Amino acid sequence: MKKLVLIFVVLFSLNNAYSFELKYELIVDNLEVPWSFVFLPDDSILILERKGELIHFKNGKKLKIKNLPKIISKNQGGLLDIELHPDFHENKWIYISYSSSNDQNPGTNTTILRFKIKNFTAVNQEVIYKATPNSKRTLHYGSRMVFDKENYLFFSIGDRGNRDLNPQDIKRDGGKIYRLHDDGRIPIDNPFINERNSKKAIFSYGHRNPQGMIYDEDKDEIWIHEHGPRGGDEINIIEAGKNYGWPLASYGVNYIGTKFTNKTSIVGMVNPLHYWVPSIAPSGMLFVKNPKYPTLDGSILIGSLKFQYLHQCIIENGKIVKENKLFEEIGRVRSIELDNYKNIYIGVENLGILKLIE
Repeated sequence: MKKLVLIFVVLFSLNNAYSFELKYELIVDNLEVPWSFVFLPDDSILILERKGELIHFKNGKKLKIKNLPKIISKNQGGLLDIELHPDFHENKWIYISYSSSNDQNPGTNTTILRFKIKNFTAVNQEVIYKATPNSKRTLHYGSRMVFDKENYLFFSIGDRGNRDLNPQDIKRDGGKIYRLHDDGRIPIDNPFINERNSKKAIFSYGHRNPQGMIYDEDKDEIWIHEHGPRGGDEINIIEAGKNYGWPLASYGVNYIGTKFTNKTSIVGMVNPLHYWVPSIAPSGMLFVKNPKYPTLDGSILIGSLKFQYLHQCIIENGKIVKENKLFEEIGRVRSIELDNYKNIYIGVENLGILKLIE
């Protein structure tokens, strides 16, 4: 069932006001937590429900993909991000991130797996990264993934709720951005490849819980956003080997209002490109580069879980100069993606997948 809704959004600048009209069309309904989704070459959609379901949607019909790995869906854990290999039309590789356990120790941690689909069944499954050790804490899995133009796979793993141990230690998983070859091999030019006992896949560290990641092909840059605690959500541009400060420097405080640091910046660590106080609880991220969306073109879209709207960041000269709230009270915007024709779609919890029309 499709539903067309007309939304009027008024945007204000310091010197003038202007208005534009956005519409959305409900494309896929009755979804709980559509953590991510991706369009296949035939315009069908693969949708990840956090509870552990991979759904194939085509012509109004949903079919569940069978034979998925064991996924531990609890609290923030579950079936999380999905990406197609850049050469999917040739090799058919699909990548997912999820929380998994093992037989060695209790708890869970983030896993990256690739597989193919045959007859609506996951086959040829290969785990290409499993973070260790498992943790009984069921939060901060990170799990966003992107490929760059050289087919390197970048992905995030949050600090797993272990703020004071994981993010600043390159010998431990968690609180990091990682880079791998598409088959899981470690690139020989990764920044910590020669550091004794380091996790060789680490690309940057000092992160809290990145749940948005995009690749800007024009500038060959990886952009992320990450959750702060109470305040201090950030946008960062990722550079090899850099320390992004968490938890030694932050604009946030503990959830009870007490401070865990008095510093917002430290010499030698990267300051955020942008931050939010109070937190918006960001999720999903998209560069808009499409003139069919004239009022969105050239900006970044981010979902707000906390305030339940779509957040627009307008960029000039590499800086965020203005922000707008779109579709206020629409629900918890979890994911943002493009179809094969660069149309914008958003995944909203307890609603579904919506197509934006301007």
